[in-house]
Amino acid sequence: MRLRSLLFAPADAPRKVEKAVGSGADGVILDLEDSVAPGAKEAARDEAVTVLRARPGALIVRINSRGTGWYLGDLAALVPARPAAILLPKCTSPADLLMLSGQIDVLEAAGGVPAGSVGVLLLATETAESLKTMDYAGVSPRLRALCFGAEDLSADLGISPRRPDGRLAAPVAAARDRLLIAAAAAGVAAIDTPFPDPRDPAGLEDETAAAAADGFSGKLCIHPGQLETVTAAFTPPPERVAWAREVVRLLEGSGAGVAILDGKMIDIAHLKLARRVLAMAPEGRSEERS
Repeated sequence: MRLRSLLFAPADAPRKVEKAVGSGADGVILDLEDSVAPGAKEAARDEAVTVLRARPGALIVRINSRGTGWYLGDLAALVPARPAAILLPKCTSPADLLMLSGQIDVLEAAGGVPAGSVGVLLLATETAESLKTMDYAGVSPRLRALCFGAEDLSADLGISPRRPDGRLAAPVAAARDRLLIAAAAAGVAAIDTPFPDPRDPAGLEDETAAAAADGFSGKLCIHPGQLETVTAAFTPPPERVAWAREVVRLLEGSGAGVAILDGKMIDIAHLKLARRVLAMAPEGRSEERS
């Protein structure tokens, strides 16, 4: 699952869903949570099931959070329809992931879905409580990514997420740093928060470039117009891909622990980085084996 650009679409808005599916985003997230009014939740769920059955294994669904009256109904309806992944909002701890993973186990078995085929993404910083424990390493093989959510966290803290100059507020920035570290420790992708203003391409470009430089693998998007900038920022340039291929050739191909490339020593840490670069390259991991 490539996760450079993930585009939200309200599940109860068929035209927006159709546009999102054809947008070229790495992943489309059918949203049952924030963009759907309470009175429309069940109808949106039915719409999502219809879309999923037409495209099994291709789409992500953001369900409603644990503790709501829609959570279990969302899972029971959606897992048999074979989403690529479930996006859990307002995840408060690894215990939430463990419970969700077990529930998907049961629903896959009951619905004839191949075991382990439904992945999980977590919005893991949307509440202050969620920052207490972020050790997701080894909790579930279903986990694909930890996603940073700035807006809900700032609402929980009672502050604006961004300063007038566009920088994140200090506690929100601290949560962002923690998510990056937690994702690296768990061995999964870190996905950055959406940029809130589709009319500010310069602001989007600056924030996305900073996210890529800091180690994020992708970014959540709220408008198709954001995709080109986001995808480009998280796609390594040809010279970086060439470097990664050479690292793999020198270390993995020969079985050596260290080597010299362009006059500099490379070792297992560089090999790990090279594999990540190749996974994000346009050709994907197939470059690794060339």
